[in-house]
Parts: sequence; C-alpha cells; structure tokens
Amino acid sequence: MNEIIFFGRNEYPKLIKNKPNEIIKPIQFKFENENENENEKQIKQISTSDLSTIFLFQNGKAIECLNYLNDLNPNPEKIQIEENIQKVIVGFDNEAILTIEGNVFAKGKDINPKNPNEFINISLLIEDKNDRIIEDIFSGANSIYLLTSNQNVYGIGSNFYGQLGFDSKTLKKTEKPILMMKDISKIFTGGDSDNVFLLNSNQELFRCDDNRNGQVGLGESRKEKKIQKLTKIQNIPKGKIIDIKCGGNHSIMLIENENENENPKRKLYSRGWYRYNGLGKDENIYEFTEIKSSLFENDDDIIDFSVGFEHTLILTSKGKLIGFGSNRYGELGTGDTKDQSIPIQIELPKLRFNEDISNYHISCGDYRSFIYYSPSLSNLEEDLIKLFRRKEFCDISFKTENGEIIKAHKLILKYRLNQNQNQIEKLKEIISKKSIKESNQIFEMIYSNNSIINPKLYSEIKEIINSNEKIEETIKRIYLNENENEKDFIIERKEKQYKFPKLILIMRSELYRGMFLSVTEDTSNKVTDYSELSNKSFQILEYWIYSNQIKEEIQITQEIIDEIQIGIDYFQLNQTNPNLFDLLINKFNNQN
Repeated sequence: MNEIIFFGRNEYPKLIKNKPNEIIKPIQFKFENENENENEKQIKQISTSDLSTIFLFQNGKAIECLNYLNDLNPNPEKIQIEENIQKVIVGFDNEAILTIEGNVFAKGKDINPKNPNEFINISLLIEDKNDRIIEDIFSGANSIYLLTSNQNVYGIGSNFYGQLGFDSKTLKKTEKPILMMKDISKIFTGGDSDNVFLLNSNQELFRCDDNRNGQVGLGESRKEKKIQKLTKIQNIPKGKIIDIKCGGNHSIMLIENENENENPKRKLYSRGWYRYNGLGKDENIYEFTEIKSSLFENDDDIIDFSVGFEHTLILTSKGKLIGFGSNRYGELGTGDTKDQSIPIQIELPKLRFNEDISNYHISCGDYRSFIYYSPSLSNLEEDLIKLFRRKEFCDISFKTENGEIIKAHKLILKYRLNQNQNQIEKLKEIISKKSIKESNQIFEMIYSNNSIINPKLYSEIKEIINSNEKIEETIKRIYLNENENEKDFIIERKEKQYKFPKLILIMRSELYRGMFLSVTEDTSNKVTDYSELSNKSFQILEYWIYSNQIKEEIQITQEIIDEIQIGIDYFQLNQTNPNLFDLLINKFNNQN
C-alpha cells in the first residue's frame, strides 16, 4: 500500500474530495476512483505545482491531476505514454516526463502553444542528434531544462526573465531546446520559480534568472531584476553543494561539510524575501546565509527538503519535520494558517515505515505539501532495470499469454535462476500465462529483489529464483566467472589481457555518460593498448568499474590519481556515482 501524507491547498486541483479547500493538519492521502490493484502500486515520485500534480509509480506509469481552471477533466487520469517513465516534473505552466529510454515528453503554453495540453517529444527537437539522450530534467515556472548524457544543458520555454541565459529583448521564448552551457553535472531550479543554477564538475556555480528580491545569491539589490547571462557566483558557502531548490521568492541551498568530524554534516543556507527565507530577519537577504536553529541537532542530519512557492519543509534523520514560510492554506501543517518566519517543528501522523526514514521524501508545490514513502533501489538494481528495458542489450526472448515478446538478459537470468536451464524453462512457462504488464513486473523483481512491486506475482516465482542472494553478489559471480567468454570484453595491454563483462561496462558507462568506446560495434571485442597506465592504476580502475569502491589495502599516491585520470578519460566513466576521484582523494588525504 502507498504511504502518502498531504496538507495545504486542496483546490485547483481538488486532490481529496469531500475535504475542505484548506487542510491545515497532515492527513493520509488516498487515490480516488482507483481499484485495489492500482492502490497497491508503490509511489516513486510526486511533483506538484500550479498546473497539476503528477504521481509516478515504481512500475513506470503515472497519474495526472490537472488544475480545475484548465477546463479539462478534473479527475485523475493516466498519462498516455508508451515508454516507461522514470521522472516527472511540473511547473507553473508546463509539465515534462523523462522515460527510461532517455526521451522527454513535455506540454505547456510556452512549449506547444498550438496544443498546450498535448505531450510532444522535445528531446527530438535538439539539433545535435548526438546529444538527444537525456539524463535528467528540471522544471522552472515557465521553462524546462534538459541535462544530456554529454553533460550539456538545454532550455526550452519562456525566457521573459532571461532564465534560459539569453537576452530577453531578443529571445522571449523558444519552442525547441537551445544549448545553454556545456560541462554541467547538475541543474537546480523549482517548479514555482524563474531562477536556475548550473553546477559544473569543478563545483563552480552559475546562474541566470529573475532576480526579484535577490534570489540568485549574488548580493545584488532588487533593482537589478534580470540576470540575463550565465554568470559565476563567487560567494558560495564552504563545502560541497548537494542541492539547491528555488521558490517564487526565496532559494535554499544544502551544503555538505568538508570536515568529516563536523556535525551536523549537512547545513541549509537561505536567501530571498524575508517573509519566507526562514532567517527571521525583517529584511531581504541577498547572499546565502546559514539557517541556524536549535531544531538542527548535531547528530541529526537532513534527509530531504523541498521548496514550494513561498514555503519550505525539511525532513531529518531523526524523523523530525521542520518548516517555515507561508502557511496561508495550511501548507506547513501546523493546524493553523499563520506564517512562520523561522523554522518550527511540525507534528506528523505516525509513519508506518519509520524504521527507515531515508525512504521518505517531501514534495512542496503551489501552497501544498506531500510526504511520501518511496523505497529506493541500489544504484546497481536501478542500472539493471534500465538495462532490462533497453531492448538492444537483451539476448533472450519470452512470449506472454497474448503472444507479445518480452526480452531479458540470459546471463543475469542464468545466475538468478541458480544456473539451471530447467528454471529458465519454468520461467518461460510462467510468463506464457501472464500479460505483458505482469511479465514486466516479474522481470523487474528478478532484477531488483523488490517483492514489493507485486507480492502475489513474487510468490509465483520465488521458488525458482535465488532470492537469498543479493543482486550485487549475482553480478560479482558473473564478473569473476572467467568461462563466460561470449560476454567478455577484452582490453589488451603489454603485460596481459584484461576481461570485463560487457554487461558491467554498459551499466557503468552507457547508462551514465555515453557508450563505452565501441563496446557494441567492435566485433573483435578488443580495444587499444592501455600501456600508459601502470598495472596498479589499471587494477584500481578495474575494481572500481565493478564495485564503485576502492580496495582498503591499496595505498593511493598522487601519481596513481594522475594516472587514473587518463584511464577515466579512456573509459568515459568519470560521472558515475560515487565519483572515483572523490574516493581516491579522500583515501589519499586520510593516509596522510
């Protein structure tokens, strides 16, 4: 069952029927007009703003609740996109969805003025055909931002405030994505905001946007209302920028301390209009300033936070919900409609899954708030599910009850089904009696160990699947099995040959930052001599590609760090998470 808590504005759209327009205390949210099976879907993400609220489920499907003022059907409706959805975003006047295949479908008055309520594939409108695989999407109030697999940022929609990085006098809006900046690792904005921040791999922060009330954090007064070109911000708080979320009149930055011994490890910084920035001062703040409160204890870290149009909510590792800002519709959940200029703690109903608070998330929008439970998969599990849905990498077929073909990875199934061909035949028999939807769920359970997707289906396959073995152990067994020559990718060096399973390379490269060299094209399965790397550096790189870890017994030197930089360039793997250089440098610093 879903766990969703709701409070705040309950009109435009009417999310909970037979309830007042202002819900001032948190209550359980349930979907209207949904059958039992739909209610069993697990929530993955909620995005809400003035235009609509979208609920995305773990099975890649989504439900949209449109604003009543759109004169369309006010009841929840499924978004009719054939591809599996992995992320949804809602702005003041636009929506966009990102699919597993890397396509982006969007709608809105500034996106598709002829048919504003029709989704169109905007990723296909990017002129550079080699830059059409989208890694992530973000929504401003009237603009959409795309981060491609090549780390380029494109913008589409309104440029009234210069939020696309161009002079608004010469470009009012664009109906196709235009290149804003290259070498960007993260984008920060908000569905109720005309502000945008871009972070590059060197932790340099750039911005262009509406600067009313000085939201952008440059220290300017509100006289300079538009920052119409991408400009580097100089006065950033010390530490690693984890996130920035923007509202209509304020922005919140989450910083992780560089000193591991300092508590709390994460701190929030705010700026913008004094009524909503949580700093408790009777003046607008033009630079990011730390939010200090006794509610942020030393041993209590920030799990998640969200910024609505004029309010902010924060969830901590001890399960505390903290909020500040506007409360005109009860969006702070305090039981009244009194605004709060400083952080206060908010009482929540008892959460059913509070043994793992890290699986809870917050979504704030246009004067409304959601808290929801979304069990997260490991990076590896998510990679495998993405691989399963990328048909070009699959090599075994199954036929469903309606004769539809569904494909999977023989190598994964071999190990997950105890290396037993009879088990694969049993799986084929089970699939032959299932719909395409149920078959997809079964394979996702095999790839992820996630029986929550559908407990009934899981009970049918648990006898044939090696459910006691973690997916990481499965991949390790595949990785260490030297007899799987048909799946090996060989790298020749002067000293020896190195074998990598293609599956691992695809997961660690194609799914993040472009295909690994010519892994699917080179019929010889061999690539260039890597003699520039020492044996030790190559072995570190080899281990990390599989595990995303650095072996404890390895001593790291500056020479190794420099060498592996070359190797990372070869492998095009420098953007996987966690970052190899973070691990290397931390280990190097700890050694010394």
